[in-house]
Formats: sequence, structure tokens, C-alpha cells
Amino acid sequence: MPTAAPMTAEELLRLNVQDKRTELVKGRLVVRKPAGPPHGRVAMRIAVAISNHVYRHELGETFAAETGFTLRRNPDTVRAADAAFIATDRLPPSETRGFPELAPDLVVEVLSPDDRPGEVLAKVADWLTAGCRLVWVIDPVRRSGCAYRADGSVALLSDHDHLDGEDVLPGFTCLMASILT
Repeated sequence: MPTAAPMTAEELLRLNVQDKRTELVKGRLVVRKPAGPPHGRVAMRIAVAISNHVYRHELGETFAAETGFTLRRNPDTVRAADAAFIATDRLPPSETRGFPELAPDLVVEVLSPDDRPGEVLAKVADWLTAGCRLVWVIDPVRRSGCAYRADGSVALLSDHDHLDGEDVLPGFTCLMASILT
């Protein structure tokens, strides 16, 4: 049985899948159901905190959930984070159409109940391999998180710890508990 040709980022952009979240992983379409309220609440809280800090200090731009980024070509990988930050000197032109071909400086992934650990780690690896400098994975159910860095180090976080922007998002800190309530 012949296999379908890998999908491209441009084909994904033209695709219309109603009421689903989509990504492209090595040319393969990944379709997921929408996330529920706990996910959305945590994703919005951290995105607002990051966005307010970025705007106040003129550091770059923050991107909302499900903004796609082309991380690899041939076969194409397009990933979407729950929140993302790109520093001013790396921003794509505002008139850019389609998915920009770059990894954000900071990516936030908020776990949903149906997320599988191996898939989450693969997504983190895709972000870091493409050039992302810091990935935060937040688990609302376990009230914990992880900070994955480009140098390969990982910090485990409880709800009593702070998310720290380090040198990626200078001056940013946020108590985990404040976004998990």
C-alpha cells in the first residue's frame, strides 16, 4: 500500500480542520481536540504575565496560543506553543505570511489531560533543536513544571517555585502558584 507524500507547511496553512488543533511533525499531520478550561486558564495567565513584562520593557513580541512556527523543512515540522516570546532582534517582518521559519526564544507548553509524556518530550526536543533557548512545560494537574534549556539542563519546579526568564526574558519571574490557582 503506497504511503502519502509528506505534507508541507504551506499545505497545512491551507488546510481547514474545524474545531481541532493541528501541527505538522516530520510531514505528518497531528490533529488534537481542543484543550479544556484548566489548560486554557493556565495558558492565558502565563501568556498575560509574559506579555505584560515584554511590553513594559520593550523586549520583543509575545505570541498567543496556537501560533505556528516552521521548525524544520523536508519533511516539514510546524509546531504551535501555548505561548511564545521572540526578542526584538529576531522578529520576523510584520508582513510575514504563513508560519515563520524560526523557533521562538521562549516557549510555554501547558499540559492537557490527553498529553502523552513521550509526545511532550518530542515537542520540547523539536523546539530546542530548532534554536529555542528556554521551554517551560507546566502541568496544571500536578501543580508542577519543568524548565528545559538549550544547554540541555532541566529544572523541576513545584508550585512554590518561580518561573524565571533567565537571560532569555530578562527580569521576568512568576510564582508558579499564581498561574495555577
